[in-house]
Amino acid sequence: MASNEYPKAPLSRVKRLNNRAAYDYKTIHHIINSTPVLHVAFNPAPSPDADPFPAILPMLGCTGSFTSPTADPATGSQDLYLHGYVSSRLMKQPSTANDADSQGTPVTVAATLLDGLVLALTPNHHSCNYRSAVVFGHAELVADEAEKLYAMQLITDNMLPARWANSRIPPNKAEMQSTSILRVRIAHASAKVRGGGPNEDRGDLKDEELRKRVWTGVVPSWIQWGDPMPARANMAGEVPEYVEQWRNVQNKDGRIGAYEAAKEAE
Repeated sequence: MASNEYPKAPLSRVKRLNNRAAYDYKTIHHIINSTPVLHVAFNPAPSPDADPFPAILPMLGCTGSFTSPTADPATGSQDLYLHGYVSSRLMKQPSTANDADSQGTPVTVAATLLDGLVLALTPNHHSCNYRSAVVFGHAELVADEAEKLYAMQLITDNMLPARWANSRIPPNKAEMQSTSILRVRIAHASAKVRGGGPNEDRGDLKDEELRKRVWTGVVPSWIQWGDPMPARANMAGEVPEYVEQWRNVQNKDGRIGAYEAAKEAE
């Protein structure tokens, strides 16, 4: 195993089209931290009236290291912090770090970014350009208030940099009590990335009539952040520069990335 990768395991190893796989910290952390909403799957605690289905929740989160907050996420493993309401089903299941006999609740977290629709000559060869990551780990409730505040700021500023400092902080006692933070110790993880144009059937490429009739190519896709709309209670005047700068950079970088992903290899 390379020193900059998560360990490969049977569950996380990419089997189909494994040339698109990545296990390095940089790729996996970047996808997780760039995805606005993460999807967290877990097995609910058994109960007499429980449904037989696994559960999956959309949640906010990002990677970080409370013990090494300035660590580069591209060069080392990190924890995954998730934000949620105190009474949610997932928050009631995990152990805290004080439970020495428990690793926590097993969870699987998925992050996906869509970079474009890939249109081929035949529907079977249509595809998407994407970046996806799946992590497997054990979730624990964060009990230490300093770490909890660290994670809350981390998640807030990951969504919109500098927003934590430009709001009412710290949260009051009631807000802290109603909010739970999960720390997921990542056991293993993998990413899968697809870019470029369509991969056509060789027979279709020889059919000039088909190629003249059917348009093929890529429709790039990215998150577009619109013009901010002030709240009715807003008294702060114009949109702050840090919000506008972030929005413009995100829109520009998203567009450039989507078009770069659409380029076919020479």
